[in-house]
Amino acid sequence: QVQLVESGGGLVQPGGSLRLSCAASGIRFSPRSMGWYRQAPGKERELVATISVDDSTNYADSGKGRFTISRDNAKLTVDLQMNSLKPGDTAVYYCNVEVVIPNHRYYWGQGTQVTVST
Repeated sequence: QVQLVESGGGLVQPGGSLRLSCAASGIRFSPRSMGWYRQAPGKERELVATISVDDSTNYADSGKGRFTISRDNAKLTVDLQMNSLKPGDTAVYYCNVEVVIPNHRYYWGQGTQVTVST
């Protein structure tokens, strides 16, 4: 059974930093892709950043230059370092992994709240 456990969310002031972590279990092979998405109230879920098994990365424009995604294939973890946070970054952040063995599937974490406010 695949499980994704997220941690690191919380309340931070504008300009502050947070580091989100996601640990995957129940996966035998390194996921093709691991990433983070977010969903703000009243909005659709959107891409934040993804990182492939070869460490190639993809960032949404909103996070370029502020967010850094990284993964550890041995530990099956994916982290998102978020700096210079803005109120517009407030959302529930979801971890996502794409596996292709034995079947092509996407898995989601339960989400962690990030609130950027004074």
